[in-house]
Amino acid sequence: MNKIYRFIAVFGLIALMLFSCVPNEKLIYMQQMDEATSPLIESSAKYPYQTEEYFLQMNDIVEISIKTTSPELNQIFGSITADPASSSVQQGGVQGAGDAFFMNGFTIDDRGMVEIPLIGEVKFLGLTTKQAKELVEKEVVKYVNVNEFFVRVRLGGIRFSALGEFQQSGKFTILQNRVTIYEAIAFAGDLTNVAKRDQILLVRQYPDGSQIHKINLLDRNLLGSEFYFLKPNDMIYAEPMKVRELGAGTNLVETLTLLTTTITAVALIVTIVKN
Repeated sequence: MNKIYRFIAVFGLIALMLFSCVPNEKLIYMQQMDEATSPLIESSAKYPYQTEEYFLQMNDIVEISIKTTSPELNQIFGSITADPASSSVQQGGVQGAGDAFFMNGFTIDDRGMVEIPLIGEVKFLGLTTKQAKELVEKEVVKYVNVNEFFVRVRLGGIRFSALGEFQQSGKFTILQNRVTIYEAIAFAGDLTNVAKRDQILLVRQYPDGSQIHKINLLDRNLLGSEFYFLKPNDMIYAEPMKVRELGAGTNLVETLTLLTTTITAVALIVTIVKN
């Protein structure tokens, strides 16, 4: 039995030496490097963006800002002037009570309509934000002369859900016009070590229904695909690897720890049985 314990001790010491030390060369900035073996910059080929025009759908939240030369009309139209400093979504991005656009924006209802003060109901379903802006302008010109008003229509951020093997799953809002899938994953705290990065499921809504797409995050060609940028209400689901079902360690150190613990337990059981 002493041989077994000595073997475990030596094995553990070797593992500790291998994985606990980080050489200074991996930590020090601006070193004198050998360009022959370590080039300064390595660049890949460019991957052109493949973007698609987004058409407004039911339950989308849009910001409609109407400003005129008339203070009275401005008050009626209720132009959105959300204070970013008071909005937790601007700082943290998690959708909730602090979502300024949810509280003050316009939600497209089940009929594809939004109701604007003074103007009434306008159908936004199936339009781009540019087309929706032009539609609102046609209504505003009934009350104000041309060149005496300004209209802006835009999406109230990109809302998406992250489920499965994320460090922080949930529903999020990023106040940007465009968000890449990698930005969204980073926003959710990145994937866990056991997530299937080559089989990420993206559930995307279309005017005629939802569709599931399987995405390989390990393939750099994703940068030039139509799924590189998220769309509003996308859902990202990360499945776990089989290693999670087996209960093994998620990295080499954890696996060695598990193996060492198992050997120790077996040795203890053998000792008890012999006694």
